[in-house]
Amino acid sequence: MTIEADGRVVLSIQAVSKVYRMGEVDVRALRDASLDIYEGEFLIIVGPSGSGKSTLLNIIGGMDRPTSGTTAYRGRELSTASDRELTLYRRNQIGFIFQFFNLVPTLTALENVQVATELVAEPMDPTEALRLVGLEDRADHFPAQLSGGEQQRVAIARAVASNPDLLLCDEPTGSLDLATSRQVLAVLAGLKASLGKTVVLITHNGAIADIGDRVALIRDGAIHSIRTNPSPRPVEQVQW
Repeated sequence: MTIEADGRVVLSIQAVSKVYRMGEVDVRALRDASLDIYEGEFLIIVGPSGSGKSTLLNIIGGMDRPTSGTTAYRGRELSTASDRELTLYRRNQIGFIFQFFNLVPTLTALENVQVATELVAEPMDPTEALRLVGLEDRADHFPAQLSGGEQQRVAIARAVASNPDLLLCDEPTGSLDLATSRQVLAVLAGLKASLGKTVVLITHNGAIADIGDRVALIRDGAIHSIRTNPSPRPVEQVQW
């Protein structure tokens, strides 16, 4: 059974282009990109710097609008949504995880997670979110008292605590060493497995691709290929 044949589409991007005006020059960040994202999958989007992957993730997450083409979340058109509708979409349906942790330094790990639960209708218990990333015993520690990998895991717990439909990860291991990167990827894979979350991760590192259910290759703003991994590789086997 393949995801493409039997999965439920959570988000569909069809013929999306994005053009930025830089002075008198038009910069085309995306070129007629089409991609369906399926419920409960781990999708890896791989491409070099400047390939358009961050722009694509921003459009998926409702942080940017396409210049042309359509984006639909569970059949609801986002391309023409109002600013308020996009704000509610980002707040209730999307959990963002970035390369840099963006934790509030004056708040404990638990308090950083609690912040994400204050504006959503059905949040997860913050302590449970920390437990899911293996940091329940570090709840009272401040970011400066945590390692880089622990800070990223707090950031993941914060994203998960809002109980989003999609977890969007922008180079989440980009500032981490190999051992710590594996820990973070294992946490993400575990959340996909245990909670059934849909995870979309962008990276320039092709070695990570084999842990995903599917891999989309993006170059020069265009999606060149999408392949399915029949047997995703365990995180501990990733080499880079």
